[in-house]
Amino acid sequence: MGWVSLDTLAAYWSADEVITNIIVFMNLLGALLLGFLVGYERSYHGRAAGMRTYGLVCMASCAVVVIIGYPHYWYGTHAPAPIGGASYADPTRVIQGIVTGVGFIGAGVIMKEGLNISGLTTAASIWAASCIGILVGVGFYAAAMLLSLLSAGCMMWISHLEAWLPSRPAISITLGFLPEHRPNDRHLTEVLKERGYQIAPGSFAVQCSSGQTEWRFVAVALGKNKGMPLHQLAQELAEVPGIGSLAVTHARN
Repeated sequence: MGWVSLDTLAAYWSADEVITNIIVFMNLLGALLLGFLVGYERSYHGRAAGMRTYGLVCMASCAVVVIIGYPHYWYGTHAPAPIGGASYADPTRVIQGIVTGVGFIGAGVIMKEGLNISGLTTAASIWAASCIGILVGVGFYAAAMLLSLLSAGCMMWISHLEAWLPSRPAISITLGFLPEHRPNDRHLTEVLKERGYQIAPGSFAVQCSSGQTEWRFVAVALGKNKGMPLHQLAQELAEVPGIGSLAVTHARN
């Protein structure tokens, strides 16, 4: 019963172990807040990765790194002794393999359709879940529970915070022009500006097929409440002379 004795189990909740978990938690909270700060800049400009994605990635990265500084508190300070003089593999290499492998899993849920990207927050949450498992594996139970609560709260409530903060929503627009029409980018810029949008730099793409020209780009609102609603914008763009087809979608995850 050596490994399941009350003394061994109590070691996981000793005073020193709890204090270490609290220190780890404070690091996680600080990383989350700093991740929010960087993510808000991206969210404000209508980019795909916003506060939730940056916050989760920053916090999960901190979780993996900070526990390396307290190896003597791993496994409740009762790491098993080597058998026959053989040394155990370095646990940090195992952690490295986990976060790398899970990163590929997260990449599988990210989808790109035209200029629209989705799944970034889901991918970040999968990566954060792997870090929660690592904390549990090394015996930092309190820190793992707190990381779980922070991750869940981030995914549930930070989107409401993003909606409340000043921002510039982005939309993806695809315009198909009639064969006999020659589109003018200056005229399009004025049309969008009158409706509260401007073309995002570096997002413009042109495709010509069977004599028809197609423009794809991201338009960013001039302010949080300055951009025309999506359905109304689509109706008015459809009435612009020379436009034969169009598609308007949100350009965020």
